[in-house]
Amino acid sequence: LKVVDAAVDKAYQGKKKIEWLKVWAGDEAVDKNHPELSEEQIAAIPPDERQKLYLPEETIQAIRDHLVAIKGPLTTPVGGGIRSLNVTLRKVLDLYACVRPVRHIGTPAPVKRPQDLDIVFFRENTEDVYAGIEWRAGTPEAEKVISWLQDEMNVTTIRFPEMCGIGVKPISEEGSKRLIRAAINYAIKNGRNRVTLVHKGNIMKFTEGAFRDWGYEVGKEFPQIILESELKEKHNGEIPEGKILLNDRIADQFFQQMLLRPTEYSVVATMNLNGDYMSDAAAAQVGGLGVATGANINYMTGVSLFEATHGTAPKHAGKDEVNPGSIIMSAVEMLRYMGWTDAADMIMTGMVRAIESKHVTYDLERQMKGAILVSCSGFGNEIIKNM
Repeated sequence: LKVVDAAVDKAYQGKKKIEWLKVWAGDEAVDKNHPELSEEQIAAIPPDERQKLYLPEETIQAIRDHLVAIKGPLTTPVGGGIRSLNVTLRKVLDLYACVRPVRHIGTPAPVKRPQDLDIVFFRENTEDVYAGIEWRAGTPEAEKVISWLQDEMNVTTIRFPEMCGIGVKPISEEGSKRLIRAAINYAIKNGRNRVTLVHKGNIMKFTEGAFRDWGYEVGKEFPQIILESELKEKHNGEIPEGKILLNDRIADQFFQQMLLRPTEYSVVATMNLNGDYMSDAAAAQVGGLGVATGANINYMTGVSLFEATHGTAPKHAGKDEVNPGSIIMSAVEMLRYMGWTDAADMIMTGMVRAIESKHVTYDLERQMKGAILVSCSGFGNEIIKNM
């Protein structure tokens, strides 16, 4: 927050200021609101009620009321019945677009030209196998679903039905179209001239294939959109000024091309599982999750939640040593979403210069020859100094 406040103050000379409101979730929520409960007492509470201890309704309502929120990593308590707190927040707030810009900012990377990759991923956040509609192998529910599939739907392709977990993959027209529409609008607003639909429609024709088809239907709503067939026939393979190419790629093909031909991709719209894999793989290509950004947005209601993309690291808690890059970069995207681009640009400049000066946290220091080790707060100070 210190970095964000410094950037806002420097960019707007006191004319703008963020008023921070802290709300509680996870272990902090339980410690603050229910200090009287022991671990044993908490474990005895029914799962749905226990979930509310870790994710209070007042926290969810505060995000709805204020529209813009930012959070660090959030651990889901160990124990049966508790759904992921991160996933629950996205579902309850209907944050259907997970927006993850991935670009190189000077960190050590495993490829020769990490700067060639500059992709904004739009990952559908509420559907797909992440919807959590599944049943454990051997349970009455799983057996009932399998029997219904076999007896009522004439399914004969479940290879080992006797002891089989089963899940459902919902992909809807409404969910797909609003995500793809948001991706195209983002491309228009940010001057990006390619939107690619990534899918496995060659195998899953009625879910992932439908996502692709609905994507092309959405493309017809925008006069800026041209297709690959038009590009070759009418424009000699060159995207005309003011136009946006809408195309699609099979997921496994895209994974290869993200490495081999990264400059051919700019905005990617895809489903939940694909998007999870792809955005993390892309982040590794430019230096890892330590500086990767995460935004979860409902462009229709305006509610947004920005977050660090990495998980919790309890062994580092309170030691002032972990790289704060991911949460700071997510704050950059938060400022851009708010329209405060001058402050966002200042943080980006400070981040790049801090890395160039090799004043970095331990995860980067061990990869950079001649680097100077700084603490978590020290890295923040370096960013402020270099704005």
